[in-house]
Amino acid sequence: MSRIYEHILCDVEEGIMQITLNRPDKLNAYTATMGAELADAFDAADRDDAVRVVLMTGAGRGFCAGADMSAGAGAFDTTSAEGSAAFGDVSKAGRSGGSGMVGAVYECRKPSIAAFNGSAVGVGLTLTLPMDIRIAANTAKFGFVFARRGLVPEAGSAWFLPRLVGISQALRWCLDGGLFSAEEALKGGLVSEVVAPEDLLPRARAIARSIADNTAPVSVALTRQMLWRLSEAASPYDTLKVDGPLAVALGAGPDVREGVAAFLEKRRPAFSGKVSRDMPAAYPWWSR
Repeated sequence: MSRIYEHILCDVEEGIMQITLNRPDKLNAYTATMGAELADAFDAADRDDAVRVVLMTGAGRGFCAGADMSAGAGAFDTTSAEGSAAFGDVSKAGRSGGSGMVGAVYECRKPSIAAFNGSAVGVGLTLTLPMDIRIAANTAKFGFVFARRGLVPEAGSAWFLPRLVGISQALRWCLDGGLFSAEEALKGGLVSEVVAPEDLLPRARAIARSIADNTAPVSVALTRQMLWRLSEAASPYDTLKVDGPLAVALGAGPDVREGVAAFLEKRRPAFSGKVSRDMPAAYPWWSR
């Protein structure tokens, strides 16, 4: 199954939705159109039980060069037609509640993987922070360059980045605004693996394949939201109020019986639960 877009490619095959940022002649520079299309694709992945994992990469030699600055010095001026056409549009509604691309990625109940085939700068990097797993080619470069453009970190990155890498590392990268290597990204915790360029997509797809083949969709959807939303809870008791009812609900369901049986019989599980219909009554436990 394919979805037709202008600035991204989107294909679903054997449970994996691959999104490819597709402006290779512009190093996949981000546009409002691209942002709206990403939001739509992630919303579609959330609704489609056939999609187990979302995998994002870039076409050509770059992942995303940041916001399209073809409008020149006015590229970020959203009071003008030029700026609003080139800078990120976060007004799209949907499951994300009006928070556009960032909300669509964060709210998506399917896990997501960013595969950095090349440089990711500015919004080209921050758009991946709500994703769950990031791996990079060893040739990739990264940069939270906002301070060098007279801007502030956007796309919710001042919330996401410290949770991923810690406040000290986030400050180091954002206050300086310079570029850094894939090895530094690995050392700082931004990416979990660095591989040769030719190994990047095979490795990313292997991770996606392992999730799709071996895990229960409902369990993964709940686990993703629990880790994102509960990691900053004031105490473990707040978390216990959530994970207890969820564990009880799932423990009485068919997926647990299948998971145990598959383990004992040394075979791949065939989970029947679907995110579209089988999320427990205790979900969602938060107020938007």
